[in-house]
Amino acid sequence: MRRKRKWLHVAVVLMLSLSVALAACSSSKDVGGKDGKTGKIVLYSPETPDMSKELAQAFEKAFSGSKVDDQYGGTSVIVNKLIAEKSSPKADVWYGGGGIFPFESAKSKDIITSYTPEYAKDWKVVQNGIKMRDDDWDWVGVNVFVLGFIYNTDLVKKEDAPKTWDDLLDPKWKGKVQMPNPAASGTATLTVLSQLMKRGDDEGWKYFEKLVEQTNAIPDSGLAPSQAVAKGEAEVAIAFDFMAYEMQGRGESVDFVVPDETPILVNPATLVKDGPNPEGGKQLIDYLLSKEGQELFAKWYMIPIRDDVESKTPLNLEKVLPHAQDLDYDWVVKNYDRIREEWQEKFD
Repeated sequence: MRRKRKWLHVAVVLMLSLSVALAACSSSKDVGGKDGKTGKIVLYSPETPDMSKELAQAFEKAFSGSKVDDQYGGTSVIVNKLIAEKSSPKADVWYGGGGIFPFESAKSKDIITSYTPEYAKDWKVVQNGIKMRDDDWDWVGVNVFVLGFIYNTDLVKKEDAPKTWDDLLDPKWKGKVQMPNPAASGTATLTVLSQLMKRGDDEGWKYFEKLVEQTNAIPDSGLAPSQAVAKGEAEVAIAFDFMAYEMQGRGESVDFVVPDETPILVNPATLVKDGPNPEGGKQLIDYLLSKEGQELFAKWYMIPIRDDVESKTPLNLEKVLPHAQDLDYDWVVKNYDRIREEWQEKFD
């Protein structure tokens, strides 16, 4: 009897050991990478939720066993969340944020890390006057954004639409303009940074004092002003090109103006430092740069970064480059947080 109990005890111990081993293997599969499966990937993105959802579904279809948990939030919300989670990161990839400036600033916060995608391995830091990637590969561009003006075509004739940033100060637009809040939106932060860079602090802040007087609302969301224009709640708004063309594609009465001199930036993706699934995160970034991923961006009216994928809008890189503002990226890194804080002090 004792011998039987002894063997029963041994059998139980072996079963428990096997269960622990299987649990460890299962945990490894959930993380992904080592066994060839992608596993669960957590994506933080401020981009159009419907587009991000479609992107996640397309990736999951392309890679069996993968699962993308797409979590939406404004750019500033995402950055603050990444900082708060720094000791125990929850995300693997951060994609999008009104261009490169939030990513440039994030480097100093030690919340992102380097990765060199195969497709981008031969990219120079700056190509055709546009910064395509971080010097240390902490981020890479995956599509191109143009900052400009969306206007309601039922309320504004094409010839009357603003063509320059100074045109927004014309008295005829008083109470008819919207812009997003730089305290929450990457789109608006880019607007403020680019104008202060061009005009200097004194003249730049005077410009925004006048511009704020022209507005009827300054919502937190980067997309909200475009939605207001489509509804006729504003006649003109500051927006990215894809916002306007996406609405136009849905039949909304809107169009887009590329100002004579304006920020033209790549919209990046990056690995979150010490994220739970770095191998899965790398695979997702590779997918964003793949032809299939770029075609999805083009479908959502974004300018693709690959020259073998056709833009679905009137804009492409060749057409917009003559409008590109010369941007001082080092200045951005040094002044990003200061400018946002000063905006809050002055206007919030």
